[in-house]
Amino acid sequence: MTLTDQSTGIRDGEELDAATIDPYLKAHIPGLTGEPRISQFPGGASNLTYLLEYPNQEFVLRRPPFGHKAKSAHDMGREYRILNQLNAGFPYCPKAYVHCTDESVIGAEFYVMQRVKGIILRSDMPAELNFSAEQTRALCKSFIDKLVELHNVDYQACGLADLGKPEGYVKRQIEGWSDRYEKALTPDAPTWEPVKAWLREKMPADHAKPGIVHNDYRFDNVILDPANPMQIIGVLDWELTTIGDPLMDLGNTLAYWIEAADPAPVQLMRRQPSNAPGMLTRREFVDYYAERSGMQIDNFDFYYTYGLFRLAGIVQQIYYRFFHGQTKDKRFAQFVHMNKLLEQMSLQVIGKSTL
Repeated sequence: MTLTDQSTGIRDGEELDAATIDPYLKAHIPGLTGEPRISQFPGGASNLTYLLEYPNQEFVLRRPPFGHKAKSAHDMGREYRILNQLNAGFPYCPKAYVHCTDESVIGAEFYVMQRVKGIILRSDMPAELNFSAEQTRALCKSFIDKLVELHNVDYQACGLADLGKPEGYVKRQIEGWSDRYEKALTPDAPTWEPVKAWLREKMPADHAKPGIVHNDYRFDNVILDPANPMQIIGVLDWELTTIGDPLMDLGNTLAYWIEAADPAPVQLMRRQPSNAPGMLTRREFVDYYAERSGMQIDNFDFYYTYGLFRLAGIVQQIYYRFFHGQTKDKRFAQFVHMNKLLEQMSLQVIGKSTL
């Protein structure tokens, strides 16, 4: 068994035609020979990701999902630009080679980037790694260190100052996700009204030092070196990246961070081994981030609750596509139940909060 992240067969309805993509790539990437073997990476629930294997080179192709899309999401050109320019200040971005705006090629915009071969941690820590609790803790801290490093990148020097507007970021996120959630509402989904009201009431000012916000920083979006799995060599999925409040990004990451003490229903949502022996708890995560970043974090409950609400918004947008028959991916059938559980988790945080 290999620990390196593997592609699989292509899901029904998400096929990619080699007869159209091959000549386009050969016209834009010098030195390509032979025919590509195309497969799909099974992870992810947003943009679709394919592996293109040529005899002498491998690439990853990213395209938007089929069906209903949020207006501002799935901007292939924006993600392509981020990869190209951010790499100068944050060398864990894969290199991007070509961006295609001609939708006649595959039916949508797409871009092609470098394949970074490595280990991606999914729900559970692979037994083959045989990590001790101490090694797992060190990897966890390295994971947080990369987030701090990203938040400290000089985005102006990378030419990305126009990527987002830091002023009013917190308010825009709360209002924006409230609006997006309402537009994706289905009859079987919760309304989240008490949580939305609490977030509006407790909203802090924007942090004085804005930074690059990844917006989807999780263990299954980082790549570990196969030769040294303690080493992070890549960070993926930059489609939601912007300039804003780094503590809101911390809240996004914490929303995915299910720790060992969380109850069984919550454990069913886990997509990364954040419960493994040695992994930091959410509280320890925040404390370590604060120590490494030099930031004071007094309102952890707000950022965590925001992260849970935002995650529910993402989940509901995906479920909306499934509910209306715009995707056949059976993974999404249970997303409404995940949404309901996220609301319960948020209400529990609010109930215990001293804010």
